[in-house]
Amino acid sequence: MTNGDETEVVPGDRDPRVRGRVGPRCVPGLATVALIAASVACFAVAGAGVRGALALALGALAIEGMVLALLDARNVGPCGDDWTGFLLAPAGVVLLATGVCVLWRARRGGRYRHLRRAGFAVLAVVSACWLVAPLAMAIAATHRPRQAVSAVDLGRPNEPVTLKTRDGLRLAAWYVRSGNGAAVISYPTRAGKLPQVRMLIRRGYGVLLLDARGYDASDGSPNLLGWGETKDIDAAIDWLRRQPDVHDGRIGGIGFSVGGEVMLEAAAGNPGLRAVVSEGAGIRSVREELVYGARAIPTLPAQLVQTTAVAILSGTLPPPSLRDLVPRLAPRPLFLIHAEHGGGGEDLNPSYYRAAGRPKQLWKVRGACHTGGIEADPHAYEARVVRFLDQSLLGKEQP
Repeated sequence: MTNGDETEVVPGDRDPRVRGRVGPRCVPGLATVALIAASVACFAVAGAGVRGALALALGALAIEGMVLALLDARNVGPCGDDWTGFLLAPAGVVLLATGVCVLWRARRGGRYRHLRRAGFAVLAVVSACWLVAPLAMAIAATHRPRQAVSAVDLGRPNEPVTLKTRDGLRLAAWYVRSGNGAAVISYPTRAGKLPQVRMLIRRGYGVLLLDARGYDASDGSPNLLGWGETKDIDAAIDWLRRQPDVHDGRIGGIGFSVGGEVMLEAAAGNPGLRAVVSEGAGIRSVREELVYGARAIPTLPAQLVQTTAVAILSGTLPPPSLRDLVPRLAPRPLFLIHAEHGGGGEDLNPSYYRAAGRPKQLWKVRGACHTGGIEADPHAYEARVVRFLDQSLLGKEQP
């Protein structure tokens, strides 16, 4: 299928031409190498205990980079900073061995040795929680391993297409034509939430399943926090507006986890998104962490380190807080869904709901885990989501 300059057939489930245009994904790996080099230089002036702890921390981060590179290469073949990740393996092993040896040799006796060791253990735990773990999360967020996507049965035929963003990236997508004149964008992966997609297709909705930038067969560098991905949704809206089966701009979006967060931000800036279902939205930077108020004090240092690290590794500034964005959706309808046993800040959804204008809905799915509403209560999930979209996009009255 061809529709202008911004859409073309993707031959097969993974087009090597698309993969060959992946953006500068070497930044995370090179930044990690630079961090290791600078830290090794500090060994000359630091004490034995600090040198040993630093070597262990950097060794663990280097091994993480190597594991992420191996997973990416295994799934879709090596490319970009995967090669840098492979080189981190020997560096990580050497640093881990060095850290163990330095700490072992630095043991000191004396009557206060137990107190010193207890203090060092507390400092190590605090450093791991507030520094090492956030850095590890930032590396993982900016170097998500791609997945090979196979053909799936959606209940109706789908068309493989690519979308072009305004910053020049090409995104892989599948589209199932609409039977009722309305279409829904499913984000952030094509194969991630197939039960929800099949549910919408059964009800006559067209569905555009989209791989986010840096995900799977789409161009660009990944960011698991969704920073800068509103351009993906903008491209999807522009494409759907030109489809003959979509009438009068009846376009909605359903996003899961980070996809729900991106949908909220995209709708705040693009009125072409007529209705939004956001499931599992939570925290994506220190700005959402601050919504907790005083409760955020214990976790604020870690979130600040993670936000700073992601900004450096991705070259992208953190987006505004979701609480500040959701009021801009009104008067377009908003449906916020969060799980009883969710994570990653899902419990902030009531705060987002209070900040949003009307019309709006909030549903806490009992017994559900993160983005698992359809598994926990499939009948209620279908009834609520379809009723919301029917009313928002088709003008049907609720019973």
